[in-house]
Amino acid sequence: MGKPGIDFPGLGTGLAILRDGKLLLYRRLKAPEAGFWSIVGGKVDHMEPAARAVVREAEEESGLSIGEIDYLCTQEVIVDADCQHWVSLIYVCKDFSGEPRLMEPDKLSDFGWFGRGELPAQLSEFAKATIAHLSEADFR
Repeated sequence: MGKPGIDFPGLGTGLAILRDGKLLLYRRLKAPEAGFWSIVGGKVDHMEPAARAVVREAEEESGLSIGEIDYLCTQEVIVDADCQHWVSLIYVCKDFSGEPRLMEPDKLSDFGWFGRGELPAQLSEFAKATIAHLSEADFR
């Protein structure tokens, strides 16, 4: 059957969570892009709508309760170093409750809120693509 993203292009989803002009990023521990900062997200399961998958993944990874989300963009990311290929539907959210936590310490090591002018140097391709689609108003 094979593994999504490795044996065939995987379908993923990501969520740009914004608060007070800052974007929530987590540092990844596993491929693709281990050690890089990224938005929350993951793969879409078979028969699972992408919008439901992004809420599930975001809540599992951050511990936040996610409210309304909006579609932002679609990104195709090929990570040659990890031999991975993903097409991801990216959403944006400003409607959530709770404080972020490290819910999956085997997958993510750190998190933080970052303004456009204070982004970490090691940004994942998913994060870079997402940030390119966010407006200046999102970072105010």
